Amino acid sequence: MPIEIGMLLFPDLTQLDLTGPFEMLHRVPDTSVHLLWKDTRPVRATSGLTLYPTTALADSPPLDVLFVPGGFGERPLAKDEVVLRFLRAQGARARYVTSVCTGALLLGAAGLLDGYEATTHWAYVDRLASFGARYRKGRVVVDRNRITGGGVTAGIDFGLRLAAELAGETVARAIQLGIEYDPQPPYDCGHPDSADPAMVAAIRQRLAAREAAYLSALPGG
Repeated sequence: MPIEIGMLLFPDLTQLDLTGPFEMLHRVPDTSVHLLWKDTRPVRATSGLTLYPTTALADSPPLDVLFVPGGFGERPLAKDEVVLRFLRAQGARARYVTSVCTGALLLGAAGLLDGYEATTHWAYVDRLASFGARYRKGRVVVDRNRITGGGVTAGIDFGLRLAAELAGETVARAIQLGIEYDPQPPYDCGHPDSADPAMVAAIRQRLAAREAAYLSALPGG
C-alpha cells in the first residue's frame, strides 16, 4: 500500500510553500501524492503561477500525511467550514499533520495545533498562541506527529525531514544529493536574527500592507 500524502491547494497560496515540499515528497518511494482542492479546476498562486489539483477534497483517500502550505489565501479559509471539516477529519487519523509557512495558522484554525509546539513564517509567529500552539524557533519543528516548517524556503528543509520520517535518513540524503540542495545564499539576511533591523521592520510593514489590501479586496472585506 502506498503512503497517501495529501497537499492542500487553494487560491492565492505561496507556490514555493507547496512546490518545495512536493519536489521532495514525490521522490519518496511508495508514495501517492494528491494535490487537493474543492474541485480540480486550476488554482492560481499569488505569483500568478497556475497549479492543477489532482483530487477533489470529497474524493480524497484517508491520508497518512496531511500537508497545508501558506499564503494570504489561508486567511479566508480560516472561516471556510468545508476546508476546516476536511482538515479536522483527515488530521484526526493522519500519521503526520504538517504545514509550511502560514499553513500552520490554517491548521491552528482547524484546532490541530492546540497544545503543540510549532513554527511559521517569522512575521506571523505571534499568531500561533491564539490557536493554543507554542512557538518554537526553528526551520522545522517536530512535536510528536506535528511537523511545521518556517517561511517559504523552509519547505525544502521540511520536505527532507518528512522524507526521513517516512522512508529513513538514507533516502532523504539521496534526495538531497539528487536535487543538489547545497544552499550557499549570497547574503546573510534570511532571518530577522541576521538581517538589518530596519529591513526587518520594512518587510514586516510591507507584508502587513499587502495582507490588508488582499483582505479588503475579498467579497465583504
